[in-house]
Amino acid sequence: MTGDVRRRLRRLVGTAFGRAALACLALAGWALWSGGLFDGPAARQVRASSVYAAPGVDLDRAAAERVIGNRRLVVLMMKPGADLPGACDDTERATQGTLVLAMSRDGDDWDTYGCSRLGSDSPRDIGRSMVVETMIGQGADAFVDRPVEALKVIVLNYDKLVRTGLVPDGGRTISPSLPRYLLAGGALGGVVAGAAMLWWGGRRAGRLADARRAGRDARADERAALGAATAVLAQQIIDLDATGSPAGRRLAGDYVGLLDEVSGADAGDSVGRLRERVEELSRRAADLADDAASGRGVGGASGRSAGGASGRSSGRRPGGVPRQSGGGPAGKGRARTRGRGRR
Repeated sequence: MTGDVRRRLRRLVGTAFGRAALACLALAGWALWSGGLFDGPAARQVRASSVYAAPGVDLDRAAAERVIGNRRLVVLMMKPGADLPGACDDTERATQGTLVLAMSRDGDDWDTYGCSRLGSDSPRDIGRSMVVETMIGQGADAFVDRPVEALKVIVLNYDKLVRTGLVPDGGRTISPSLPRYLLAGGALGGVVAGAAMLWWGGRRAGRLADARRAGRDARADERAALGAATAVLAQQIIDLDATGSPAGRRLAGDYVGLLDEVSGADAGDSVGRLRERVEELSRRAADLADDAASGRGVGGASGRSAGGASGRSSGRRPGGVPRQSGGGPAGKGRARTRGRGRR
C-alpha cells in the first residue's frame, strides 16, 4: 500500500462518515458470519429445518420434517461412512438449544451419534446429555430401509425423554442472530431519520425560497418606487427648464449623473440610498419652483424682462404708435428733418 493511499485512508477514518462506514462494515461482517456465511451445507440447511439429507441419501425430506414437527430435534442423514462427530460439530452454532442426531447407514444397522445442546456445562447437565444421546437412537435399526419410519422411532424416543424430564418440553425457536436485529433496527432508524431529514430540509428550503421571493418582491417594489420618484423628478426639471435659471441647470446636471447609478442599482441598500437622493433632488426642484413662482431666485432675469417690456410698452400707444409727451421734442425732430431735407 502506497503512502498516498494510507494518507487517504487515515483522512477517511478521521471523519464522521468514515467512522460510520467502518461501523456499518463491521456490523455487516458480524451479521454475515453469524448468519452462516462460512457454514457447511448441513449447517446452512438445519438453521431453518429439522432434517438434513446428504446428497445421495434417499429420504423424503418433506415427510421427515412433518414427522419431527416443531420439536427440539435435528436429524442429520449422512452418507455411509461419513464422519458423524464431525457433522455434529459443524452444526454447533446452527443448532443451539436442540438435540442433534447424526446417523448414516452401516450395513443392516444405523450408525448414530448424538450431541445434546439443550443444557449447560454443569456436571448435572452433562450427565443428562449423555443419557439423552444414548437413548435417542434406540430402536431405529429395525427400519434401515425405511428412513421415515426410523425417524418416527426417534421421535417416540424424544417424547419419552420429554416425559421423563431429561429433555425440556417446548418447540424449537428459530430466531435471527443479533446482528440481523441490529441491521434491521439500523435500517428502520435510517429510514425514519432520512424521512425526518427530508421533511426538515424541505421545510427549511421552503422557508429560504419564501424569504428569497419576499426579498425579490421587496426589491422590485423599491425599484418601482425609485422609478416613479425619478419620473416625478424628471417632470419637475422639465418644468424648471423654462425659467432658464442656473440653479435649475445645476439640478438637471445632478439628475443626469444620478441616472447612471439608478440604471445599475441592484442591492436594497443602494436602491434605498438612491431613493433618498432622488427625494433630495425633488425637494430642491420644489424649492426652486416655489422661488420661481414668488419671483425669488430667478427674479433678476424676470425683473429685467418685465422692466424692459414695460418700458417699451410705455413708449408706444396701444395701437403701436409712439406716444408724444409734449410738442417740443417732437417738433424739434420734425424741424431737423425738414432742415436736412431742404439742404
